[in-house]
Amino acid sequence: MKKRILAGLLSAMMICSIVPVADYFTSGDYFNAYAENSSDSSDIIFSTDFEDGDVSAFSGRGGVETIESTTEQSHSGSASMCVSDRTKGWHGPQLPLDGLLEPGTEYIASAWVKADWYNDIKMSMEYTDSSGTRHFTNLKSAVSQGDWVEISEVKFNVPKNVANPFLYFECNDGANIYIDDFEIKTAPVYDIQYDIASLKDVYSSYFKIGGAVTTSELAIKGAQNLIKKHYNSITPGNELKPDALLDKEASLAMAENGDDTNPQINISGAREILDFCRDNNIYVRGHVLVWHSQTPDWFFKEGFKDDGNWVSKELMLTRMENYIKNVFETFEKEYPTVDFYAWDVVNEAFLDNGSPRTGGSQSENSNYSPWVKIFGDNSFIEPAFEYARKYAPEGCMLYYNDFNEYMPQKTTAMVDMAIDLKEKGLIDGIGMQSHLDVGFPTASAYKKALKAFAETGLDIQVTELDITTSDSESGFNTQAQLYSDIMDACVEYSDSISAVVFWGTTDDKSWRSTKFPLLFNEDFTAKPAYYSIIDGIEAPEYEIGDLNKDGSINVADAVLLQKYLINTIQLDESQYTLSDINQDDEINVFDFVLLRRMLQIGRASCRERV
Repeated sequence: MKKRILAGLLSAMMICSIVPVADYFTSGDYFNAYAENSSDSSDIIFSTDFEDGDVSAFSGRGGVETIESTTEQSHSGSASMCVSDRTKGWHGPQLPLDGLLEPGTEYIASAWVKADWYNDIKMSMEYTDSSGTRHFTNLKSAVSQGDWVEISEVKFNVPKNVANPFLYFECNDGANIYIDDFEIKTAPVYDIQYDIASLKDVYSSYFKIGGAVTTSELAIKGAQNLIKKHYNSITPGNELKPDALLDKEASLAMAENGDDTNPQINISGAREILDFCRDNNIYVRGHVLVWHSQTPDWFFKEGFKDDGNWVSKELMLTRMENYIKNVFETFEKEYPTVDFYAWDVVNEAFLDNGSPRTGGSQSENSNYSPWVKIFGDNSFIEPAFEYARKYAPEGCMLYYNDFNEYMPQKTTAMVDMAIDLKEKGLIDGIGMQSHLDVGFPTASAYKKALKAFAETGLDIQVTELDITTSDSESGFNTQAQLYSDIMDACVEYSDSISAVVFWGTTDDKSWRSTKFPLLFNEDFTAKPAYYSIIDGIEAPEYEIGDLNKDGSINVADAVLLQKYLINTIQLDESQYTLSDINQDDEINVFDFVLLRRMLQIGRASCRERV
């Protein structure tokens, strides 16, 4: 299969039924459906220019700061807020959000800021989750060189079921911070395009289609609807990484009681995503168990203390096993109905030249590996897979995952390692992250790596696909062509590929947001890249009653319908249609009875009776 991307932005945008975009986007039905839950309007929730001298809404995070109105500096008018007597970088003004903002609603904040001298000033958010763990997120920053600079269009939301949410400002050192023209407003509300083809349906004959999502991102209703329409797999973007799961206080308590071999975990940060997957019958890709990055140094130190000495290899092996055991057992206990169909066991262990990383602390260099610091090389990989195989639930496939996987030396290193682990029965597949750019790599280079991985006989999952480009018509057309070529290659090797996962939902939420890497715009409209990967692929048709779209009507379909009727899961739009057995535009117990009858006496005779 080879799809051709037509020249021009609009000409690239075709849907499966071959309706031209120009016709599609001018259809009254589309605009009515899309606009029903969409609004470009914004309401100002909080605003101050400090001209009245009132700074009482703010308090100091460190308890030592002096916060006052000043007329010595201002961006507009004659006054601003001055924060002085700061002794640490995190000292600064905070604005409580509890009672001011609604959880699950997206907001936009902006402010003009200034420091006395060169400084990176950050707008950040803090909240405390239900377990008592405090979370800190740097939202956006701006560099002041003694001048006023704007921190603008900062999108954020307050997660549900949290306490003590704050917006706050900080900078690198104890310099005075000046703030002016601070505003919080509601973000425009957009919903998805419902009348375009579902990606998971289009590719259902080949592999799962997934997306990565964070808790913050999932709070947006449009993102929820986009996921339900297009994806049947979710990868929590950060919530299953070691720094999100490891519970430092509980681990310290264990160590103080004489056991520093058993790191404790806390899954509270992942619950919203896992609840969503459970309620909507969506598969979960676990990411990641063993990784040099986003794993705190204390995990590798004596007594789980930041200032402790590095532990021995033997002790670290015990900690590794207990951590992996605790992760799998906790999710099995807390989410027995969620299908963790895949886990990345080890992530990014190789440099681009195929050699192990340099051993050391992340605080020294973000490319250093504490695992290599303790083990001396990549010998930690095999026991990680041994423990994962020992404790993973039945049916969960185990992967090694890496980026720049198409660079020849890294490809070779990954293949050699994977074959060795395969011979020992420890690994099921290779994860190709696939963070690409329109300029590199070429589709042929990517396909060469894909071929090498397929020849191992292991499964392949494209785990983090995105493709960066410029903000121009030609850039988006080039992006669309490369997306098309990559998906063509995946279809060609679909016998070896079980899932393709896009790393994010919309461009503005992507970790590469400045380079527009995904299939959907900020307002959830589809880009040329989306149309390029469905052009030429027809979504399969399913029989009424085939709710799980596996090509047959069986007891699994009846179970899904039963779960929907007792409100334990939701159905996507296509599943809803397939559930209406008697075609009366309602899903109820009569449809369930008919589906059971279809299984008992055969579809044909049942339909005759209907």
